[in-house]
Amino acid sequence: MTLDNPCPCNSGLSYSACCKPLISGNKSAVTAEALMRSRYTAYVVKDVNYLLGTWHSSTKPATIASAKIPGWYGLHIVRTEAGGGSDDHGVVEFKAKVISRKKIWTLHEVSRFKKENDKWFYVDGDLLESPPAVSDKIGRNVRCPCGSGKKYKKCCGP
Repeated sequence: MTLDNPCPCNSGLSYSACCKPLISGNKSAVTAEALMRSRYTAYVVKDVNYLLGTWHSSTKPATIASAKIPGWYGLHIVRTEAGGGSDDHGVVEFKAKVISRKKIWTLHEVSRFKKENDKWFYVDGDLLESPPAVSDKIGRNVRCPCGSGKKYKKCCGP
């Protein structure tokens, strides 16, 4: 991914103007939603150090296997509750799509965030669709759902 590409979080900004400064540590998320977007993008680019560093210590796993992170695309923020600059807790409900086992899955989660020492952390979340609903099987010769315009077999496919 180049810095001029649209940010994977679907903010409408370029990667360099949106999530890259947070993931690289040059900037901190000022809202729970900004942290949510940057964590989603970190999953897309498989930056496990950022994911672990922004996970609250009370719920953080010991490790994340980057090789097991599936191909994420298509984040949609459904709603936010609190999580602003003057808040210490926030909630972000989102839907995200993932390509796994040649199928498109939807993850719908309500995530909880906590701010400590002016830094936001992901605490945990509740899945609203479990197991994720299968929307389509992806054919090798169809356009890739990631939005690249390429055929699936030449892009995100096996």
